[in-house]
Amino acid sequence: MPELPEVETTVRGLTPVLQGQRLASVVTRRGDLRRPFPPELAQRMTGATVTALSRRAKYGLIETDRGDTMIFHLGMSGRWRVDPAEVLPHDHLVIETGEGRRLALNDPRRFGSVDLMPTAEVAGWPPFVALGPEPLGPGFTAAHLERVLGGRTASIKQMLLDQRVVAGLGNIYVCEALHEAGVRASRPAGQVSRVKLARLVETVHEVLDAAIAAGGSSLRDYARPDGELGYFSKQFKVYGREGEPCACGGKVARYVEGGRSTFWCPKCQR
Repeated sequence: MPELPEVETTVRGLTPVLQGQRLASVVTRRGDLRRPFPPELAQRMTGATVTALSRRAKYGLIETDRGDTMIFHLGMSGRWRVDPAEVLPHDHLVIETGEGRRLALNDPRRFGSVDLMPTAEVAGWPPFVALGPEPLGPGFTAAHLERVLGGRTASIKQMLLDQRVVAGLGNIYVCEALHEAGVRASRPAGQVSRVKLARLVETVHEVLDAAIAAGGSSLRDYARPDGELGYFSKQFKVYGREGEPCACGGKVARYVEGGRSTFWCPKCQR
């Protein structure tokens, strides 16, 4: 599933194509995503000019001069294709700009979504209301983690995946950040020291920044809008490396919690 770096990479890839552009055509081709397209989407977006693109958690946002924001989620297999030579069966939404550029939202597994909200009301959109701070924003600090994790017996990994604690983190990057911080993934969150929490904030920043710089991680269907693959998967220290050696001399292990595989090193993560 595309995580924060993949969505950030997607938004950055769409920006030079869409920023300041009038949308000459917006066509909804298939309505069988996670939920139907908003009935007014094509009408409201066609003829509008894109004024800003951004990201919130794992959602991409495209704002227009009509006071609307289109919010997209890539689900498990979604990606935007820029200037495709042809429209494919799983291109659910096709946009053409006044410059003649074409973008297609492709989602074979159909777990993605597209919504439309008045820009002034985006912060109050139900999926956004309970979200925690952005992990790359000023609100994600050791003090924040200490406050929200105090007394919690759930594992630190499970708490970092809780979008109410921090928005946008997913399984891959939490495994990598915990490893870099030397924190055992199964440790009760309320027992992680302030020093370790501070280090964890740093490693989350480091891992996400490196992943964005590498274009994300190409797992299964994900690719950047320009069609290139993300290469951060070549930098994984623990994720997907069960049984392989860790840099500390230990061996990467795996266990399943909450339906997700956790990769970690029993030697250097305490």
